[in-house]
Amino acid sequence: MSEHKALLILHGKQALNEELRAAVQARREAGWDLAVRLTWEAGDAQRLVGEALDAGYRQLIAGGGDGTLRDVAQALAEASQPASLVPLPLGTANDFARAAGVPLEPSAALDLLDVPARPVDLGEVGGQVFLNMATGGFGSQVTANTSPDLKKVLGGAAYLFTGLSRFAQLSAAYGELQGPGFHWHGQLLALGIGNGRQAGGGHELCPGALIDDGLLDVSILPAPQELVGALKSLLAGDMGIDDLFIRARLPWVEIKASRGLDINLDGEPRQGELLRFTARPAALQMHLPQGSPLLGTDG
Repeated sequence: MSEHKALLILHGKQALNEELRAAVQARREAGWDLAVRLTWEAGDAQRLVGEALDAGYRQLIAGGGDGTLRDVAQALAEASQPASLVPLPLGTANDFARAAGVPLEPSAALDLLDVPARPVDLGEVGGQVFLNMATGGFGSQVTANTSPDLKKVLGGAAYLFTGLSRFAQLSAAYGELQGPGFHWHGQLLALGIGNGRQAGGGHELCPGALIDDGLLDVSILPAPQELVGALKSLLAGDMGIDDLFIRARLPWVEIKASRGLDINLDGEPRQGELLRFTARPAALQMHLPQGSPLLGTDG
């Protein structure tokens, strides 16, 4: 069996990506047995991972956005045969890849095949895993609706500004969060439970998260009692948006929400009134750049 053997599970929308085609061809010309399989509908990633492992592939590449990466990661975590994962960012936001320092150019990303795999953590809730982050509150909607131009002008404050402008349509959610040595309850605008650091197209909800520490970073943005006053303080430079967050680093956290809470797991929606999030340490072998910000001091 060739040691230079890998299979790329590619989101179907990227089938005609010429830059990617050239990068794959270059790898083949360099002696790699690099096969490509396309996803088309839900469940394809899990099926393709199983077929790849049965065929003897031990290095798999997830080509697509954060959702594709999550699907392949979950399938590998559930598989009975060992294999490692290379992230190939081809989505719109690529939040995980950007935080991890993964190159956005296909050729450079495929160079990670030559970097030794490292054990990394996964997050889990109700049998579903996430590699990057679970987000909740109306913050998950706000980040999706925040203008890139507004971010350039206001920076992190754009996130809160968009929320305030939409406050008539979007209400804060009440939640109670509890974990080892941690308890908080109240109205929240946004919630991030991070294995990675950013979501929503670049907003760092969990700026200190590491993917190999066996813990989940919890970031809560409470609903300020004086929304306008909070915005004025931000814009005046008296405080930064990070000063508004409540943060914790926990092996697990349980969330209770009286009216249910909409959660987004790397693009996978979930809802519930009682949700328990758990870190799964070293659940996946992954190829990340040397010195990746998401890796601990040994990275």
